[in-house]
Amino acid sequence: MRVLLNEIAPRTAAPGDEVSGEALAVLYAHPERWTRANMVATLDGASTGGDGLTGSINTPPDNEVYRLLRDLADVILVGAGTARAEGYRRPGPRMRPGRTPHPDVAVVSRSALVPPGLAAPARGRGGAWMVTRAAAGEDALERARAQLGADRVLVHGGIEVDLGAALADLAGRGLSRVLCEGGPSLLADVAAQGLLDELCLTTVPLLAGGEARRIAFGVPSDLELRPRLILESEGTLLHRFVRPTP
Repeated sequence: MRVLLNEIAPRTAAPGDEVSGEALAVLYAHPERWTRANMVATLDGASTGGDGLTGSINTPPDNEVYRLLRDLADVILVGAGTARAEGYRRPGPRMRPGRTPHPDVAVVSRSALVPPGLAAPARGRGGAWMVTRAAAGEDALERARAQLGADRVLVHGGIEVDLGAALADLAGRGLSRVLCEGGPSLLADVAAQGLLDELCLTTVPLLAGGEARRIAFGVPSDLELRPRLILESEGTLLHRFVRPTP
């Protein structure tokens, strides 16, 4: 991947340099307690292809960074709708050493319904958590506890999910490096609640047309993020937009 902008670790690579492997991992390193999102979009802002899935617009460079970001995370935060639509499974082994053999996945669901691919433990894969609200109802909460385990269903908030409290709870359990993979409604909520430290945005060289949603959709956030790293590979642009420090 060719470096276009590097304000993250200037000594690692200068604009015009090619990076891969551990040098790439250095450019995506972040502090201990950190919430980053990873999203992909077309040139005209579509967050999915014509089939409604992100997989139809992913490129090989995007997939490489996707795997790296999962390696660097303790837990993957995803909305239940996205987990069902994209066929999420519990994460597999890391490609590089981490604090645990696998990252975990935490699914956010207002109804406390566990997506099928995350419901049962799988050998050689990470654990699963449910982030929900009290208004989901005790019956739904008990079903989720039966599937995931009583200690893995995190109830924060009454009418709405309190994402800040949920992330603090996960951090208290050693899961402080959070990777949010959307979908657009969850990303909008995370940003609106002031919880997003960084957006990793891949722009693929495709004009999609159609009526796909943007990468964030729903509540307004007006969150300012600034580019700190831009890479290019095969026409794909990979960005790190970081929240300015006060």
